[in-house]
Amino acid sequence: MDSGNGRGTGGGSARGVEMSGANGSADPAHPVAPDTDLPGRARRTRRGAGRLRGWGGVAGMALALAVAAGALIPLTRHGGADGAAGVAGPGIARAVQAKADDCKDPEASLAPSSADGPNIDAIKRRGKLIAGVDQNSFRWGYRNPATRTLEGFDIDLVKAIAKNILGDENAVIYRAIPTSQRIPALQNGTVDVVVRTMTVNCTRIKQASFSTAYFEAGQQVLAPKTSAITGFDDSLKGKRVCVAAGSTAFDALKANAHGADYQDFTVPNQLDCLVRLQQNLVDAVVTDNALAAGQAAQDPAVQLKGSPFTTEYYGVAVKLGNTDLVQRINQVLVDYRAGGANSPWMTAYRHWLAADLPGISGPPAPKYRTG
Repeated sequence: MDSGNGRGTGGGSARGVEMSGANGSADPAHPVAPDTDLPGRARRTRRGAGRLRGWGGVAGMALALAVAAGALIPLTRHGGADGAAGVAGPGIARAVQAKADDCKDPEASLAPSSADGPNIDAIKRRGKLIAGVDQNSFRWGYRNPATRTLEGFDIDLVKAIAKNILGDENAVIYRAIPTSQRIPALQNGTVDVVVRTMTVNCTRIKQASFSTAYFEAGQQVLAPKTSAITGFDDSLKGKRVCVAAGSTAFDALKANAHGADYQDFTVPNQLDCLVRLQQNLVDAVVTDNALAAGQAAQDPAVQLKGSPFTTEYYGVAVKLGNTDLVQRINQVLVDYRAGGANSPWMTAYRHWLAADLPGISGPPAPKYRTG
């Protein structure tokens, strides 16, 4: 899916960075960090016209984490240990393969390979991997306000890809891109890869090529703890619901809004929704529960409501047709999943996500297609 970053709306969001060459330049008041297209820091959230709930903003995330973690609803468990239906253990391919033109399994990808190719060669000549990421999604891709470095589950995966291709996990140029610009950034060559909580679905596989799934998530509703909203249901009728343009959450609301007003509250970047919620400018947010859990950790006055109403898989996106890069990333993911409880995937999960998303025993199994 489907987080966002970039310039906030409503006058109150922590300022992110728009993609270089697509949405304007970085803020001159904040110097660009080495080997990034990102500024040295994001501005702190300021109070808007409405009352700000909790701490809010990226600067308060560490303080809020311990308070919020216990109230979160965990994702559907996956991995070998608890034997979830239809999911094999980490690193084990699902038995059913999909043909290239079959969209029953959009997350099915190409077989892994360590071979080079034209796109791998271009990255090696440049000496840097250019990665489209988020810098405002707590625990996934965010700028640590203390160290001013990019951190998170997605960032660790970018480093693993760079290490495999270039031999150096720090040989990366990071470019912060809003939700709606992920596909265009690949199509126009602004980035080599997008690693940004991006859901693989039937529409997107016609616009970009994807790796095998590296995380399982689902759409869910985020609202104040005191709200009468109970989930993605008729309790949303007449409510102001914020959603990011170009996200799978937007598609879900377009299909069935349950009487909610979302068209007037659609924003370019998902982080803007949390700020609007804090300022009482909207009543709820619809987004991936993986992202919403991090937002609830930033602000203990909000919580996930109801249950996830979709099952979605995050994949690494590359430009459509860059098969050598897809296959190389799939090989990286084979190695990333390997090792059971001591795998790089599980190590990253325990470090970044377990406090907010407990109970996950392993990554989703890779699925490969023929043709």
